[in-house]
Amino acid sequence: MTKKRAILIGIVIIVLSFAYTLLFGKLFPFSPVAIGFTRHELPHTVIYVQDGSKFTNYSLIDNCTINVEMFHQLKFKRKPVLYIFSSKASYFRRTTARTRFCVYPNGSMVIAPWSINEAKNGIISLEIYITHELSHVLLQQNMSYYAAYRYPPWLMEGIAVYSSHQMGTSWYPDKRTTYDLIRHNNFFPPNLYKTDREDSIPLHVENRIAFMYSEFACIVDYLITQYGEEKFYRYMKGLFHNHNHDQFFNEIYNIEFHDFLKEFIASVHT
Repeated sequence: MTKKRAILIGIVIIVLSFAYTLLFGKLFPFSPVAIGFTRHELPHTVIYVQDGSKFTNYSLIDNCTINVEMFHQLKFKRKPVLYIFSSKASYFRRTTARTRFCVYPNGSMVIAPWSINEAKNGIISLEIYITHELSHVLLQQNMSYYAAYRYPPWLMEGIAVYSSHQMGTSWYPDKRTTYDLIRHNNFFPPNLYKTDREDSIPLHVENRIAFMYSEFACIVDYLITQYGEEKFYRYMKGLFHNHNHDQFFNEIYNIEFHDFLKEFIASVHT
């Protein structure tokens, strides 16, 4: 075999491998083609449903976009694209997700089949979870990929939980319970979320990540109630362009972020 022929074969193998991964592997959420899915074009969303799924309440998902835009005071630049899976095996094979829902940098959202069953059984609210994830999609659509990478993860989750009214549902503690847990020396420094120091913070709570998300939502709530909506939206949207969080926070609120956190914790104890 000549060297030129070997290179050509290698290129073909790479292209075929990439195509397979895009259509049937981990890159599926970025694929322009959804084999095995039926496409449903709605006024505000595009929903792909995998063959075998019995989900038909498309309007519930489509209507969620309205409240998301109203709270964030932003518009979707393009229709969110959602993929509803019918098979757990396919969900794990064609996504990188292990959670019920996952939003990708291109704005597509994947929905695990067990989340649909949990919603039917009253374990979770599909509307709340979809609203939560659409919050991520909306924010990401209104910023660059670099800004999305730099945007504080705790704030992204806090906004999503707060705006979807997720506190007090499923296993997420409500505001009163979250405050009570903080009073008992459970507080997660938000800037450590999604860092290698995240697991070093001890929390004596029933569900660690649910508590953290509710805590972040409580911080968002405090910013809005104590400092006003106008400043909060300047802060939320300003981070689309200003990537130095602590500096920008001080510009908006005239207080260092670490001092603000002390203020927040003090308010919990009053």
